Amino acid sequence: MHEIGVVRQLVRTVTEFAAQNGVTDVREVVVDCGELSLVIPEYVEELYPAVIKDSILEHAKLTVRVVPGMAECNDCDEIFNVVQCRGYCPNCGSFDKTVLTGRDFTIREIVVPEEQTE
Repeated sequence: MHEIGVVRQLVRTVTEFAAQNGVTDVREVVVDCGELSLVIPEYVEELYPAVIKDSILEHAKLTVRVVPGMAECNDCDEIFNVVQCRGYCPNCGSFDKTVLTGRDFTIREIVVPEEQTE
């Protein structure tokens, strides 16, 4: 389960950002988790409370948004969901594709109280 490393890095990144920007309270962290990223969103959500103890994120909500793994067929240019189509183009049946989205695990947003944004 490599998700614990992912969550620890998430906490480090947000903590460093907060320190560099004078942020003392984080209300929510929004992350994008790609379907093809090999990170399991449910594991991230499960591990998050244990990893954030005694950090600036201790009371921050985690929102995980799943980004579909989309690809373009290199043979017929069809755009399709890789997971739903099991990697094959639904139009021509080709397995030759270019992945467009869904590979990354990204911090999308860090929500802080309005009084800290002035």
